[in-house]
Amino acid sequence: MRDSSVPDARILSLAIARMVSALANSFLVVVLPLYIGSGAVRLPAVTGSTATVFGVGIDVSVELLIAIVLSVFGFLNSLSQPLTGSVSDRTGRRKVFLLFGLGLVATGSAGYLLFTDYLLVLAMRGLQGVGAAFSIPIAVALVNELSDSAERGNNFGLFNTFRLLGFGIGPLVAGVVVASGPYAVFGRPVSGYDAAFLVAVAGAVVSFGLVSLLITDPEPTETAGEGLSVRVRGEDGGLDPVFALALATIVMALSIAIYAPLANVINERLNQGSFLYSIQFGASILANVLFQLPIGRLSDRYGRRPFLVAGFLLLLPTTLAQGLVTSSNAMIIARFLQGVAVAAVFAPSLALAGDLAREGASGSTLSLLTMGFGLGIASGILMAGVLVSFGFVVPFAVATGAGAVGLGLIVTQVAEPDRGDSVAAPAAD
Repeated sequence: MRDSSVPDARILSLAIARMVSALANSFLVVVLPLYIGSGAVRLPAVTGSTATVFGVGIDVSVELLIAIVLSVFGFLNSLSQPLTGSVSDRTGRRKVFLLFGLGLVATGSAGYLLFTDYLLVLAMRGLQGVGAAFSIPIAVALVNELSDSAERGNNFGLFNTFRLLGFGIGPLVAGVVVASGPYAVFGRPVSGYDAAFLVAVAGAVVSFGLVSLLITDPEPTETAGEGLSVRVRGEDGGLDPVFALALATIVMALSIAIYAPLANVINERLNQGSFLYSIQFGASILANVLFQLPIGRLSDRYGRRPFLVAGFLLLLPTTLAQGLVTSSNAMIIARFLQGVAVAAVFAPSLALAGDLAREGASGSTLSLLTMGFGLGIASGILMAGVLVSFGFVVPFAVATGAGAVGLGLIVTQVAEPDRGDSVAAPAAD
């Protein structure tokens, strides 16, 4: 068996490519709201009016338009992943789908340099969502197929650690790039926003180059493409364990996403500035970076399920605490511990789904979890914006209740497989 302390070069290449891609995307999460709110984007004529949707009046504010742009990426990305993962399984092609997705992401980033109309900006973000739907589940499927059961948790921990490093560093760098503009490039002025979009393009291009040079498709299997439909029911009459893991992943992602859109409310409640908010936001990411790899490695040794249960048991109080604490320091602690909980759930759940995946079906199987994560993030952002009007604690309390459901799913519907007989065969070295 290969020494698991030395990363497989192919896994490391995928992890680095995913880190660069995540950095570029997190750039846009920060820059697009500033860009749309700066006046540089032509907003629809209905901005500032009230629209009636199903009999309910909704203010078409700039904030709503920003939320729509941010959410369309998540929903298109998440809902398309089972399709792209399944098509990749059926064709047995991974690399070409991954490169196609990265190409779409780069095209969308370049589009922001050309278009200043809101609807076209929305279209570019949607295009990037489709691109992510091709790249994310395919990258995860490759990590699974390049791992054996004794190293799968370690490899997913490594992959997620690099992804989170990119996602965490991106917003910090984006703020500096935008604030330091305009720039002079070959004698021509370039705004801070355009410089940020160029960085996002460069990130996608670097990821494209890494995958092109260093990644090859695993050997095709005879069973690739057979029986790849999503299974909801398991053989014992309960939920299929992978489907249960996907539902639990939605809940987990929702719990961490509700914090993001509440910045102004949180700062006012805790009587703090944006710097402390950024520390609190980053505390969860830092915990993920620190604990993903060691927890993934431990799950290879001691099993996946104990960490899933422990993660959800920690997720419940740390989520609710964020709606109750009244000091900045207490919020930092709650966010950090919530990040530990997420780390205990995410890498082991991907590894467990990989253990359960049928040979040749990694894309469609693991895409359920990556879809669940994206869907949970997008839903959590919208849910927090709606529920906070009923009281600050309400979105955190609802997320805690959903977390209890997720814990119930793990306890009752997910069993530890015999990884010695895992049906997901590793790719040949």
